[in-house]
Amino acid sequence: MKLPGHPARKVRLPRLRPSLSRVLLVSLGLLFPALLTAVAAGRPLKVFILAGQSNMQGHARISTFDSLADDPRTAPLLGRMRTPDGKPRVCERVWISSVGCLGDAYSDLNESKGRLTAGFGAPTDKIGPEFTFGLAMESRLQEPILIIKTAWGGRSLHTDFRPPSAGPYVWSDYELAQCRRRGDDLEKIKGEKLKATGAFYHHMIDHVRRVLADIPRVVPDYDPAGGYELAGFVWFQGFNDLVSDWTYDKRMQPGGYDLYAALLGDFIRDVRKDLAAPRLPFVIGVMGIGGVPEGNKGPQKHFRQAQASVASRAEFQGNVVAVETAPFWDEELGRLSDRMEGLNSRLEREARKDPTLTPAAKAEARARGIAESFTPEELKRLKGGVSNGGYHYLGAAKILAPIGNAFAEAMAQLMSGPRP
Repeated sequence: MKLPGHPARKVRLPRLRPSLSRVLLVSLGLLFPALLTAVAAGRPLKVFILAGQSNMQGHARISTFDSLADDPRTAPLLGRMRTPDGKPRVCERVWISSVGCLGDAYSDLNESKGRLTAGFGAPTDKIGPEFTFGLAMESRLQEPILIIKTAWGGRSLHTDFRPPSAGPYVWSDYELAQCRRRGDDLEKIKGEKLKATGAFYHHMIDHVRRVLADIPRVVPDYDPAGGYELAGFVWFQGFNDLVSDWTYDKRMQPGGYDLYAALLGDFIRDVRKDLAAPRLPFVIGVMGIGGVPEGNKGPQKHFRQAQASVASRAEFQGNVVAVETAPFWDEELGRLSDRMEGLNSRLEREARKDPTLTPAAKAEARARGIAESFTPEELKRLKGGVSNGGYHYLGAAKILAPIGNAFAEAMAQLMSGPRP
């Protein structure tokens, strides 16, 4: 092993008695973490920024971890997510500072920080992509890492995360006509839109700068002599743009989300400029709710194409990559969730027809409907694997954990390539 500042050289050790050999091995075991720290000393702290809306926050409950165990594709990942005693792993070399996941998870600016483990989702009984992303990067890099996560639910790129270079929000004739038809006060809503435009882009940049200005506050063992390196950015956002049918009034047509692609290009350029990192590796998480089939029809087909198209631009070749998340969707969990939603909708319709039904009668009808519609094994799969709606990837760790791992793999490839 070569330590910083010392030339490598061969050392001839004297023969030791067995008892002394055991003492030496124990001593080296105790010293090994310190040796690793010494080797890492002088290297820049690797900093990764993870940003987006609710799916970057993460709504997969820790209680859904077990669902990874029964699938040979995900069982190995579960082994890395947990310690032998079944508890979520705590990273030794990865720290995180996160805003947006506490409070109302919509506008909250309170910070959670510490060594990376499960519980940095929205809220603290959940995970987002950060958990498996950090586990994978720690394994690959074998050196200290800082994750800065900024994510708020229900936030669009066209307004909330709108990058400065995109200019003010542009109202289309179609959107203005819809507002008039609804009887909106145009001056009022234009004022509100002006105030909201770019607000969360600036919250994101401000938090990143705040953390970088005082890294020891988050990473106690930070080595100022080594400094830090902005190593990568992961963007996982899109639902509020996907469903903004007034902003993207041609969303059911090819090219209907070209505006989103243009805004995302501006976003990447502005982030790099504002953080003084002109070649910052950038991973785009492409919308994948509903799995591959949903990507074969509008509007998701056109939205996914718009997101992925940004990485193919000449200026972003080799430094931006789009990761398709649809392949990680679990079709069985999706079907079970759809069936439960259908049952709940039917029971609600029936209850509205008879307003005299008591809460006890409604509960009895629901229990009977579930027993008639699902086998015990299906209920076990549903309860153990799904903790949220489809728009949140079912709140399933079996889906979200592989997505975080895929983001890390893509980032590692970008980092290993040429960066002029």
